Amino acid sequence: MPELSQETERGRAVLPFGTAEVTGPSMVPTLHHGDLLVVQYGARVRPGDVVVLRHPFQQDLLVVKRAAERREGGWWVLGDNSFAGGDSTDYGTVPEDLILGKVRFRYRPFKKGQRSPFAVARWALSTARPVLSGRSASRRLRAR
Repeated sequence: MPELSQETERGRAVLPFGTAEVTGPSMVPTLHHGDLLVVQYGARVRPGDVVVLRHPFQQDLLVVKRAAERREGGWWVLGDNSFAGGDSTDYGTVPEDLILGKVRFRYRPFKKGQRSPFAVARWALSTARPVLSGRSASRRLRAR
């Protein structure tokens, strides 16, 4: 689940993009704890997109999930990590007006302990990646 800063929340009306930070394991392996996200507010959501939404029961809590399918009353959202929970299997369909935006990119911040040239090169190759629709490694693993 990401946390948005107050500046991001206020700037949403002015700018169509904002940032969020991932906390928790619900979207592993697509997103990891500490990843930073670039979110496009008001973007059209399609099945398979990773979205930021307000929790249906705690409106001040923001959540990152994958929009699985459109249903009557809103979107059915799921985490990529089926063992973490906290998705539509717990709280049902999410109304359309609670979906804030679509995640476009994830950025993994540089860790202070990465000093070797190999670690820095590995970080540089994997730091910024687009978050694509339906590209979940966990979905492939569940199918086996």
